[in-house]
Amino acid sequence: MILVNDKDEQTGTMAKLPAHREGLLHRAFSVFIMNSRGEMLLQQRSPGKYHSPGLWTNACCSHPAPGEDTASAARRRLREELRFETDLSEIFHFTYRSSFDNGLTEHEFDHVFLGLYDGPLQPDPAEVSNHCFATPEQIETSLKEQPEKFTSWFHIAFPMVQQWLKEHSNAPHPAP
Repeated sequence: MILVNDKDEQTGTMAKLPAHREGLLHRAFSVFIMNSRGEMLLQQRSPGKYHSPGLWTNACCSHPAPGEDTASAARRRLREELRFETDLSEIFHFTYRSSFDNGLTEHEFDHVFLGLYDGPLQPDPAEVSNHCFATPEQIETSLKEQPEKFTSWFHIAFPMVQQWLKEHSNAPHPAP
């Protein structure tokens, strides 16, 4: 993993589990996918994930490898987890910290990417146990009524993506 400071400047590298055990700030990305009907792709994380297993979240998330461009890593991970390709645009970034019951901590400088996709989905079952497209209103209701079913970062990022979409409603939908 790429360790960074609060300006996303690389400060070093470290293996994933030790970085998460120590809660060190590292570079990450989150990919959000919309379809042409304005619905968002959600995935349910595989039960085998080392944290947040079985929880619902955005299309995919991960970390670029040392020396790997973040946008390239986002496209790679989308192919690996969801087995499709589409253009992605980075729309913003944010930093968050979230601790888990297993002693791991996500402390990420998270680059958020947005893409449009209407094709077939055949996710890797080792990564994704279920998936669906839902309207923003359905997602908002689910987040309020069943917050425990969603990842910690989705609770933070989803409202920011919604705000970005509202502020850029004149842009070609959904990405700039």
